[in-house]
Amino acid sequence: MRQIKDSGWYFPSVKSDPERYLQSCPESVCQWLRNLKENGKVLLLITSSHSDYCRLVCEHILGKDFEDLFDVIITNALKPGFFSLIPHQRPFRTLVNDVESGTELACLEKRGWFSQGNWPHLHDLLRSLTNKQEPKVVYFGDSMRCDMYPAFTFAKWETVMILEEMEGEGVVREKQQGSASYQSPAYNQGPAEKKGKFEECMKAPSAVSQQWGSYFVDVKTDEAGQERHTLTWCSSSVRKYSSMAIPSVESIAALPLSFQFKCFSKAQSCTRGYYPSPPHRLLKGVES
Repeated sequence: MRQIKDSGWYFPSVKSDPERYLQSCPESVCQWLRNLKENGKVLLLITSSHSDYCRLVCEHILGKDFEDLFDVIITNALKPGFFSLIPHQRPFRTLVNDVESGTELACLEKRGWFSQGNWPHLHDLLRSLTNKQEPKVVYFGDSMRCDMYPAFTFAKWETVMILEEMEGEGVVREKQQGSASYQSPAYNQGPAEKKGKFEECMKAPSAVSQQWGSYFVDVKTDEAGQERHTLTWCSSSVRKYSSMAIPSVESIAALPLSFQFKCFSKAQSCTRGYYPSPPHRLLKGVES
């Protein structure tokens, strides 16, 4: 199994100075994970990265005890194949000191750290751990190709898209649009005491591409010279293959576990399903 190499540029640079490339998660995220686990949820970490790189990153962003936050860790998952391939094509393997063993596992029988694998065998383990025939999984990811589409299509999981472009295209706030009381009807409001916390911890937004324009809305001019706003393929795919979208995990970490989110729905406005609010450009495209 390939490990982090000392040749090349990227891996040696990250290994020698991780703080330059990695941003630690706020304590609220770690506490959110602990709260989920304490409330009986089974926590999974599934990444296509190799185990040693996963360990390096997670120790820096979550802490040296990050393994205690998860029941099952799967590295070298090789998504989207983890979801699309059948078990004998992608069996689970064990790890010894971050080195993948040659032994294929016929099934998963307990919590632990594994390599490669497939979602049907993971699903069987979740049945055992939860004592539920059809355990419900909520899966967070930031890739349409590797996370949202395959998890939704093959595993039938609920999916939450982590979409940094929401920051780059504006988070609608109260008292906008020329009205002191204006608020989008699709705005997903959290508890009053939580308002403002997300805005205070927002990182620098992802800039809108000067070449491609908005991630969410295409603006075209028709023959009459009128602007027509339509959803982009990216925006439509997010609504189709995700249950909801957030700009970062930090944006929901401080909310109570009982908080009810509004999900995407074909029968509802295309601005529904974004938390903490729809991107400003999407609202302009819909409301103009």
